[in-house]
Amino acid sequence: MPRPAETAVVTEASRRPLRAWQRRALARYLATAPQDFLAVATPGAGKTTFALRVAAELLADRTVQAVTVVTPTEHLKHQWAAAAAEVGLALDPEFRNSVGGTSRDYQGVAVTYAQVAAHPSLHRVRTEGRRTLVVLDEIHHGGDAKSWGEGVREAFTPAARRLALTGTPFRSDDTPIPFINYEPDAAGALRSAADHFYGYSEALADGVVRPVMFLAYSGEARWRTSAGEEYSARLGEPLTAEHTARAWRTALDPAGEWMPAVLSAADTRLTQLRAGALPDAAGLVIATDHTTARAYAGILATITGREPVLVLSDDPSATGRIAAFDDSDERWLVAVRMVSEGVDVPRLAVGVYATSAATPLYFAQAVGRFVRCRRPGETATVFLPSVPVLLGLASELEKQRDHVLGAPHRADEGWDDAALAQANALRDEPGEQERAFTALGADAELDQVIYDGASFGTAAFATTEDEQDYLGLPGLLEPDQMRALLRQRQQQQLGRATERSAGGPSAQAQPPTVRQRLIELRRELNTLVAMAHHRTDRPHGAIHQEVRTACGGPPTAMATADDLEKRIAYLRSR
Repeated sequence: MPRPAETAVVTEASRRPLRAWQRRALARYLATAPQDFLAVATPGAGKTTFALRVAAELLADRTVQAVTVVTPTEHLKHQWAAAAAEVGLALDPEFRNSVGGTSRDYQGVAVTYAQVAAHPSLHRVRTEGRRTLVVLDEIHHGGDAKSWGEGVREAFTPAARRLALTGTPFRSDDTPIPFINYEPDAAGALRSAADHFYGYSEALADGVVRPVMFLAYSGEARWRTSAGEEYSARLGEPLTAEHTARAWRTALDPAGEWMPAVLSAADTRLTQLRAGALPDAAGLVIATDHTTARAYAGILATITGREPVLVLSDDPSATGRIAAFDDSDERWLVAVRMVSEGVDVPRLAVGVYATSAATPLYFAQAVGRFVRCRRPGETATVFLPSVPVLLGLASELEKQRDHVLGAPHRADEGWDDAALAQANALRDEPGEQERAFTALGADAELDQVIYDGASFGTAAFATTEDEQDYLGLPGLLEPDQMRALLRQRQQQQLGRATERSAGGPSAQAQPPTVRQRLIELRRELNTLVAMAHHRTDRPHGAIHQEVRTACGGPPTAMATADDLEKRIAYLRSR
């Protein structure tokens, strides 16, 4: 006779309807009865629900007697246990290697990859002791360290069934992911093969996830090197890797002007959503480290008059704080990396990508926090620095990626995190590092809006009417309505720019100061670059590079009025 708990799992799980992709994946799984199965589904699609249904079916027909869920973080252990409890499956998220066992009232455990790697033989004995289904959540983490991969293989090779899940089935290195099948592609490289794939574009078409609108902010960044030399550059223009890294980090400096301006714009967007059809909408700021996270929290407190929820990875109460935030009406959550993957807070609708992490994997995981859809017509908004690598990732959000052995992605993606770290540090002696530059400040400017892979808008300085046009977009619109409204906003913005340049009502009544003149010329140049982009579909940075090559002179941020006028004339003649 099955135990009462097992019966509860089958009854409750069977009563809950599955999405179409979950039904298709379940049908294939039950028909093939594989020992290993890789389900790739975009964040927010419902991988947890699918896995728990598989567990219910296997427990019901006695294929397995126990379930082990492996996650990348402590928080996700508890999230899985809570989701399992809702369908009557009791998982112990408090299992400890030092104890080695758990109550017989539990039908399984939830552990982390680090736990398994720390004592793989213990978990192997547990797996051999009872026929076990092992659910490997975010399986790409199985290759994060040699010990992790080896530990997972040793511990779970005897498993009766292994179900691997991921929303991002690719890595930036050649480390094989345990229990994943690799097949040769046309070029002869080994490529990860999913047994069922459900991508972001499919989920968008089905209305399972939200579309994401990216607001990319540029601006002039200024810094001083350790040698005392001062530099200035505009985010988004073609720069060396070193200057891109320093301009980027200068913009993210909480002591500057860029981050407060972007956080204020993000809070305005959040207020707009909460005043409309999403009254409980929340925002998330993803920071680079603990120090900047605390500083960003302080800026938000000044802007909103209320302390945001701060979650740090070394905080033992982090899991409880995230759960409490999800159940509350709080506006803002500030975190470092631990909320970037797997964490389910469906009311997150506004994000600020305030980190220098630039790998496709991390970007996809971070954006995945905002795509969970609760009703038709919802659109998420993510604010990010206007740097080429992020703009490229935002434009290619729907691109399918696999893990390819022998052909790492990093060089092809146009960015290298190691180069970023090296550009931000100066080695005086082996083993010693210090900051190679001091951030002096950065102005914030809405560079462009990316939606559905297309770019809209022209340069708009913070707090201007042009910026407010985009911050005030409705929160509930069908994709075709959003595209039409973005095109309308863009035409209005171009019309105002033309009026200003022609000396119409919006033009300055008094002779401009040098600073005002430079600002207006930069605005006009950026508008013309944006118009050229929309006409030719070439990247903004490539157009800036062409104009600078043709006309000469320094980068836009350091150009004189004469330099800028020459570039404007060049673009107008094209």
